[in-house]
Amino acid sequence: MGWEQDDFAAWLGPHLPMLRRTARAFAEPADQNDLLQELTLALWRARPRFRAESAASTFAHRVAHNAALTWRRGETRRRLRGVAIEGELLLRGAGTDPEEALLERLYQAIRTLAPVERSLVLLSLDGVGYAEIARLHGLTESNVGARLSRLRQRLSILVKEDADGL
Repeated sequence: MGWEQDDFAAWLGPHLPMLRRTARAFAEPADQNDLLQELTLALWRARPRFRAESAASTFAHRVAHNAALTWRRGETRRRLRGVAIEGELLLRGAGTDPEEALLERLYQAIRTLAPVERSLVLLSLDGVGYAEIARLHGLTESNVGARLSRLRQRLSILVKEDADGL
C-alpha cells in the first residue's frame, strides 16, 4: 500500500478532534500538546497497518487510546509533584470564562478515572455507539451502558465537588 504524506494528512483530518479530546483527558494542560504529538505520531506509524477491516475512526480510536495509555504510564513515572501543583495553580488562576472552567473541571474529573473508564467516557463523548464501544473493549452493550451510566453520575459528583471546592 503506497500512501504519501498528503494522504496521511487527509486521512488524519477527521480524527483530530478525537485526538485533542484524548490528549485533554489523559494529560494535564501543560502536557496536552506533547501528548497530541505522540498520538499523531502513533497514528502515522500505525497507518500502514490499517486494512479497512473496521471503520477508520475505530482504528484511530484504538491506536490513540493505546498510545495515550502508554504515554500516561511513562509520564506517571517521570512526573514530579511540584510540576503538577504548579500547573494546577496556573489553571485555577487562568481565565474567568465559566463555560471553559466547567469544561476543564470535567476533564480534570475524567483524568481521575481508571484508564478503561476514561476510554469508555471518551468514546461516548466522541459519539461512538455502545455496540462499537463494546467491540473495542470486549464487553457487552448492556455492560457498556451500565458502566457509562455509573461513570456519568460519578463525573457529575466530581465536577460538582470541584466547583464547590473552588
